Amino acid sequence: MTRILIVDDEPDIRALVRRYAEREGYETAEAENGMAAVSMCRETDFDVIIMDAMMPELDGFSACREIRAIKDIPVIMLSARGEEYDRLFGFETGADDYVVKPFSPRELMARIKVVTGRRGGMPKIKAGNIEIDTLGRNVYINGGKTELTAKEYDLLLYLVKNAGIVLTREQIMDAVWDYEYYSADRTVDWQIKQLRAHLGDCRDYIVTVRGVGYKFEAQN
Repeated sequence: MTRILIVDDEPDIRALVRRYAEREGYETAEAENGMAAVSMCRETDFDVIIMDAMMPELDGFSACREIRAIKDIPVIMLSARGEEYDRLFGFETGADDYVVKPFSPRELMARIKVVTGRRGGMPKIKAGNIEIDTLGRNVYINGGKTELTAKEYDLLLYLVKNAGIVLTREQIMDAVWDYEYYSADRTVDWQIKQLRAHLGDCRDYIVTVRGVGYKFEAQN
């Protein structure tokens, strides 16, 4: 059963998300601030975290960073601030999705399904000096494990599965995020930049095609 951690300092928000999540058959747990969320993640594994951005004691962005340092758990950030800068900052801290308050609970449930639904496939995929363990969602560069966020992993897997094909930013957005987004170019470019930073010597496998998008070319 999918386990969701709902983190928000507003009890009504937690109750709303819990009610809809349990209708979908998810198991839920709650935390009222970032510090509690980090503590719970140290002790328990979750499939996805719904994290409020602004909370007392430890804000959602900081909590996301701390959780990323110990576990690879997808994080959907909730925030009343919806400017592009705020969204990009959320992705920079490791969030996989960013939902602006007030939000539709049904849409949030759909986004949870997208974030948690990308499992399975070939057990291992090798591309040049990159090896992807799809069952464990682990990535190895030159034999050494590299830590990726869930969204970076999904992006890399999509690029590798379509190696040699020029992909537009819109195609990447639709495949990796699976919903419409008002600023696809900036979002995809930002995630590509973050992913390249984690690929080390293999960063050049991701080729920029000017005016179009990106393609993956492994150097064997």
